Amino acid sequence: QVQLVESGGGLVKPGGSLSLSCAASGHTFGRYAMGWFRQAPGKEREPVATISQSGISPYYADSVKGRFTISRDNTRNMVYLQMNSLKVEDTAVYYCAVRVGYGQDPRVATYDYWGQGTQVTVSS
Repeated sequence: QVQLVESGGGLVKPGGSLSLSCAASGHTFGRYAMGWFRQAPGKEREPVATISQSGISPYYADSVKGRFTISRDNTRNMVYLQMNSLKVEDTAVYYCAVRVGYGQDPRVATYDYWGQGTQVTVSS
């Protein structure tokens, strides 16, 4: 069992920045691929960024490429999402997730454990 706790959400103006953090329990954190996903009201949950066990070649959704950066610290069981140049359409609940299977994958259904989410609101 893996427990995930997200933090760092909040209200920010368009063009601003936020940094999300996800703390994971368990001593096998380094074996798992991780992902950030988001869900806006009335929409399906969608991938934002994913990162493999090694952190090499992360995946980014087209909508966030060049603005968001995913990273991880296996020594601290942490994964991060730096969000810059935020847009109104980035408003959503952001979730951290763990994929037990090998390698990263942007598909929501391939992730096994989820945090409770943190709200990000971009509004002037």
